[in-house]
Amino acid sequence: MLNILGKRYLFFAISLLLIVPGLIVLVTMGLPLAIDFTGGSLIEIQFPQGKLPQPADIVVLYDNLGFSNIQVTTTDKNTVIIRSEFLDEDRTNDILTKMSERFGVQFDLQKDILRSDNVGPTIGKEVTSRAGLAVGVAALGVVLFITFAFRGIPHALRYGVCAIIAMLHDVLVVVSLSTIGSHFFGWQIDSLFLTALLAVIGFSVQDKIVVFDRIRENSNIFRKLEFEKLANHSIVQTLQRSINTQLMTSEFMLLAMALFGGVTLREFSVILLVGLFMGTYSSIFIAAPILVMWENKEWRTWFKRKSPSAV
Repeated sequence: MLNILGKRYLFFAISLLLIVPGLIVLVTMGLPLAIDFTGGSLIEIQFPQGKLPQPADIVVLYDNLGFSNIQVTTTDKNTVIIRSEFLDEDRTNDILTKMSERFGVQFDLQKDILRSDNVGPTIGKEVTSRAGLAVGVAALGVVLFITFAFRGIPHALRYGVCAIIAMLHDVLVVVSLSTIGSHFFGWQIDSLFLTALLAVIGFSVQDKIVVFDRIRENSNIFRKLEFEKLANHSIVQTLQRSINTQLMTSEFMLLAMALFGGVTLREFSVILLVGLFMGTYSSIFIAAPILVMWENKEWRTWFKRKSPSAV
C-alpha cells in the first residue's frame, strides 16, 4: 500500500514552496485590484488593423490629460483595454476625441467601443466587503455541516477545522498565483477572480468531504487499526476516484479554455485550473495529513531534541 501519510511533511514543504513566493510578492509589491474593487472606469476599444497603438503611447496621452495610475493592455484581436480612475460620459468622450486625433483613427461609438464600465468607489468597497463576508460565511457553514455530518465519530469538529485549513491552503495558492501573474502577465483582481475563488472553495470542500467520509466509514469497520494507517488506507481507496473525477470533469475542459478561450477568459481559466487541481491535491496530501498530525499531537515533539542513543 502507498504510504502517503508517511511523507506528509514533504507535502507540507511543497505547499510552502508554492505559497511563500507569492506572499512575498504580495507583501513587497502589493496586489493590483481591478475597478470592481477600487472603483474606476474600464474601456475596451477596437482599433483598425495595423493601427493598434503601443500601451506606452496611450499612457502618455492620459498623462497629458492629467490622469494617473493608468493600466493599458492589448489583445490579439486588435483591441485595447484601458483601466483608469472614474470617468463620467463627458470625460470619456473627450479622451476618445483626443485619442482619435493622436492616432489618426475615427471611432464609431456604437461599433468600436466594445465595453465601457464605470464603478464608483462606494460600490467597489461594497463588493470588497461582500466578498470577504461570502468567504467567511462559506467557511463557517462548512465547519458546521461537517461537524454535524460526522457527529457519530470522536472529535467530529476536527474534520471541519482541517477541511477549512486545507481550503485556506487552496485559497493561498490561488492568491499566490494571481499575485505573481499580476506582476508578470498584467492580471488584476476583479469580480471574475472572486467567482473563480468561490468555485475553488466549493470544489475544494467537496473533495475533502469525500476523503473524510471514507475515513469515517473505515473507522467503524477497522476499530482496532491505528488511526494513521486507517487514514492512509482511506486515502488510497479514494485516490483513483479523486484523480479521475477531477481530470475528466473539469481539468481538461479548463485547460482547453485556457489555451483556446481567448484573452478575456484566460486568467479566469488558469485560476480555476490550478485552484481545482490544488483542491484535489490538498484533499489527499494536506487535509488528511493535518488530521493525523492533530490526532497524534505531533507538535509536542517538533522542537524537542532527540535523546542520544545509549552506548
